[in-house]
Amino acid sequence: MENKNMQVNNKVALNNLDLSMKTNISGNNQNERQSSGQNSNNINKNSNNRYEDNTNQDGRTNINNNQEPANPFLFSSSNNKNDSNSDEQLENVKEVGSVTDINPVKDICFISIIGEIEGHNSLPPQSKTTKYEHIIPMIIGAEMDPQIKGVLLLINTIGGDVEAGLAISELIASITKPTVSLVLGGGHSIGTALAVSARYSLIAPTGTMTIHPIRTNGFVIGVPQTFRYFQKMQERITNFIVSNSRVNREALLKYMYDTDEIANDVGTVLNADEVVDIGLIDEIGGFSSAMTILRDLIDKNSNS
Repeated sequence: MENKNMQVNNKVALNNLDLSMKTNISGNNQNERQSSGQNSNNINKNSNNRYEDNTNQDGRTNINNNQEPANPFLFSSSNNKNDSNSDEQLENVKEVGSVTDINPVKDICFISIIGEIEGHNSLPPQSKTTKYEHIIPMIIGAEMDPQIKGVLLLINTIGGDVEAGLAISELIASITKPTVSLVLGGGHSIGTALAVSARYSLIAPTGTMTIHPIRTNGFVIGVPQTFRYFQKMQERITNFIVSNSRVNREALLKYMYDTDEIANDVGTVLNADEVVDIGLIDEIGGFSSAMTILRDLIDKNSNS
């Protein structure tokens, strides 16, 4: 009988111990769940704080990892970012040869005249050209823009279409803003008229200029009217050069019709010293000299 009672008491004790262990385990699990919940809440709060840190006052989120790389080709006072305008500027370089958004100096318009001047007919795609339909709006824009105080022409051209070059030259000579031209490399053929069209002209120490009569390509009718047409066209160019420079008319015509200077052509190739000596160009100098003179002209124009 006592053995049975001892067995019953042992079973009860084991059951109580088992129940106590289960209670402790369930309590520990509940504590772990509560601790896990608190940790997740803390993580969420921290993530919210980080999100709030990345959000500026305007409510816009700054995502540093998704920023586009800066385009070093664009110079601007604002943040240097890639946008739709960057493609337009690169296309502008290909087509026009200049970049309107690159403006380290806001009050001076820089216009480059390079290669061959293209007129009414398109030149082959492999030719470097300056299209007069691009240059003329730039000159008009510089004249109409109140922020532009002066224009600097950078010239390195072999010449080209006579009427297109003369149209650009006449327009430059007629604007009221101060203008300075700088011949870099060469200012040949109708490039001579472009160089003297500015209010003041300079040529680089190694620059050259070719003076020769006009010529034509293609179909020519051999009648006296054709000769008279060339005479009138040459007279227009000669008059413009003489009226916009200090060169003597007889000296200019002498160099233009010289047959001893160029082996297979008529005319003369003049270096920098020679074009300054005859009064065709005002001064020998580079970019810094051109900028200094242009600034002086701008100051005089502002005070007048």
